[in-house]
Amino acid sequence: MGTTTMGVKLDDATRERIKSAATRIDRTPHWLIKQAIFNYLEKLENNETLPELPALLSGAANESDEAAPAAEDNHQPFLEFAEQILPQSVTRAAITAAWRRSETDAVPMLMEQARLPQPIAEQAHQLAWTLAEKLRNQKTASGRAGMVQSLLQEFSLSSQEGVALMCLAEALLRIPDKATRDALIRDKISNGNWQSHIGRSPSLFVNAATWGLLFTGKLVSTHNETSLSRSLNRIIGKSGEPLVRKGVDMAMRLMGEQFVTGETIAEALANARKLEDKGFRYSYDMLGEAALTAADAQAYMVSYQQAIHAIGKASNGRGIYEGPGISIKLSALHPRYSRAQYDRVMEELYPRLKSLTLLARQYDIGINIDAEEADRLEISLDLLEKLCFEPELAGWNGIGFVIQAYQKRCPFVIDYLIDLATRSRRRLMIRLVKGAYWDSEIKRAQMDGLEGYPVYTRKGLYRRLLSGLCQEAAGRAKPYLPAVCHP
Repeated sequence: MGTTTMGVKLDDATRERIKSAATRIDRTPHWLIKQAIFNYLEKLENNETLPELPALLSGAANESDEAAPAAEDNHQPFLEFAEQILPQSVTRAAITAAWRRSETDAVPMLMEQARLPQPIAEQAHQLAWTLAEKLRNQKTASGRAGMVQSLLQEFSLSSQEGVALMCLAEALLRIPDKATRDALIRDKISNGNWQSHIGRSPSLFVNAATWGLLFTGKLVSTHNETSLSRSLNRIIGKSGEPLVRKGVDMAMRLMGEQFVTGETIAEALANARKLEDKGFRYSYDMLGEAALTAADAQAYMVSYQQAIHAIGKASNGRGIYEGPGISIKLSALHPRYSRAQYDRVMEELYPRLKSLTLLARQYDIGINIDAEEADRLEISLDLLEKLCFEPELAGWNGIGFVIQAYQKRCPFVIDYLIDLATRSRRRLMIRLVKGAYWDSEIKRAQMDGLEGYPVYTRKGLYRRLLSGLCQEAAGRAKPYLPAVCHP
């Protein structure tokens, strides 16, 4: 039985020859077959003499009187979809091949990059220590921030309690109704071992917050006040529970201010001004989820336009390097942002992305395409490439792309972006981050029954590898401007 590849029926030996040849030049079999077809068509269209044509024409003449054989019913699933896939370049083929590459293959080639020369490693360690010490002392000396720092030191992010606090701090700022806030507090606090933290911190704020978390945790974990002691019931009672909830809400909002610069762009710009005066640079993100409807997408589009106007005015002509920028979440601009809707994405989402980019160029502020789930990476790269070759954006270096370092494809994405920057004759702003989808990528791969994962399965490993990727990016930074964050 022959194997059907790209609509051409081949025997197994020929199929293996194609695969072997494609591997030698680091391309896919589909790409090689398409190139062969294009090459042959070009020769025919140029009326070139082909040695096999006379024999074929002679055979066709001899068989003209014979009945034509019945057409084979050769249904090929997904053939129409496969024909839409454009031939991949070497760099894009490498990205695709590394999607769920085995860690035993992916890790060794990165380990050497993760080892800095000893003098540089010592300098980096000393710089990190100095920065951390200064920031810690600065926060301790400044009221509200100092209280938050004490709370974070007590509840480590490696503990269940610390993770629960971070979830609350980030989420409570975006929840407008009391019922949902109470439900979230019940969910995150009910399982915490808060009693073990009582009295351990010298900060009155931390100890007070711990008692509040202990009381609230017991209340929400039992959902039954009769199980508590009479004294606790007298303190909290029917009117006390909302009071404790309010205390937790206030503590979490205070802590959330350390991670969310502002609830609006105007507020964020105002809060960032002091650090900007000290030399810090900001790229603003719009907190939100993916659009589920066309109305959602339109609302996000308007929000992005307003944000670019606000950031552009605040930049006041400082340019893409010295002024602030913005990150765009593409899934917020279209409700069907997936490879299965490729044509719609290119026809409907791309004009919105181009419009926002042109608006950013008017103010000369940087605009980054934000990182999202692993299965959206390649369509994001397609949109980026199309954007880089827009004549209206020629000569402008404000386009950027966010790369997630924990993905196995990260080094190959860097290679591709360097190649894209060279071909489009521009500098790209590269923002290298750890990423925010690690847990969901692991879970999704397990639910789908896949053999591998698009991310490294050991968090400690990819954190160490990040330093190597930063070093590599910095060493090859001539065509683009790397801006590394979340190290």
